[in-house]
Amino acid sequence: MNELSQPHDRLFKALVSNPETAGALLREYLPQEIVALLAPENPELEPGSFVSQELQPYYSDRLFRSTTLSGRTLFFYTLMEHKSYPDRKVAWQLFLGCSRFLEQQDRKNPEWTLLPAIVPFVLYHGAQEWKIHNEFIALIDTDDAMRPWLVNFPFTVADLGPIPNEQLARNTRLKAGLMALKYGTRTPEEQMAALESIAAALADAPELLIPIMLYLFTTFPHLDQDVVRDVVVQVCPQEDFEMMSLFAREIIEQHKHTWLQDGRQEGRQEGRQEGRQEGRQEEAASMLLKQMRRKFGSTPDWVTEKVRSADLELLGAWGENILFANSVDEVFVDRH
Repeated sequence: MNELSQPHDRLFKALVSNPETAGALLREYLPQEIVALLAPENPELEPGSFVSQELQPYYSDRLFRSTTLSGRTLFFYTLMEHKSYPDRKVAWQLFLGCSRFLEQQDRKNPEWTLLPAIVPFVLYHGAQEWKIHNEFIALIDTDDAMRPWLVNFPFTVADLGPIPNEQLARNTRLKAGLMALKYGTRTPEEQMAALESIAAALADAPELLIPIMLYLFTTFPHLDQDVVRDVVVQVCPQEDFEMMSLFAREIIEQHKHTWLQDGRQEGRQEGRQEGRQEGRQEEAASMLLKQMRRKFGSTPDWVTEKVRSADLELLGAWGENILFANSVDEVFVDRH
């Protein structure tokens, strides 16, 4: 699973890797009976994941170590569901994650006398409202009279969908991250309508600009370079060019823009019909000229002629350059 193929995983992990943000997530979303028992220090992130590889496209998990006021160690197993609808088997994934962690602890300390306490927690940002029962026993086929004798545990679910944007979190960093995640599974119309609110939240947490814009870039299909620039200017107006360059460079290092990538692949494939090749070349040239006009205004005739006569490989290289160029001439600089 590469980082941009699973943007939800990438943003979630970037968000909770900060101890203060992780602490805010737990304190703002867990039951107050638990929060009241916690020592004031922020939780520590434990290494590793307990989600099987085949399920990583659907779940992310993080384990946090904390301390209670009585001095006991307490773990929080946080599972984030990436599906757009609630998975009724999420309790099973929590059970497996907690079990794998306890097995790990047993291997490390086979002479244990007491097991560490683990609190399971689900963060859900799907488009459909969460209506799944939040107890493990809901998955068990049994008679009611048998239930008190069976393995069971409750778990907290934070469903971001019904929560108003301004109430997602008191912590500014957490609020910006959760707001982005909330709309990552919504319709394109809902996403674009929420963009101004996301930008306003980012203005209070500008250090998250790059990871959140990367997330929006890969989950908001209607996001284009002009919209990105508007958000960047709103969040960091004094650093417009520098922030845009950093943002664009990180994307290019991992994935090219789809139209550029398609164009390059098209240019390298053998056996394609010449007419189709010309069609892709014309499409890529038109896209490049459109982006140049958006960025630099009207373009001279020589630019149009140069672009229209270029092959797909060269158009791809110039398409990368435009993200960093300050002038038309810089688009055509050989950076390789």
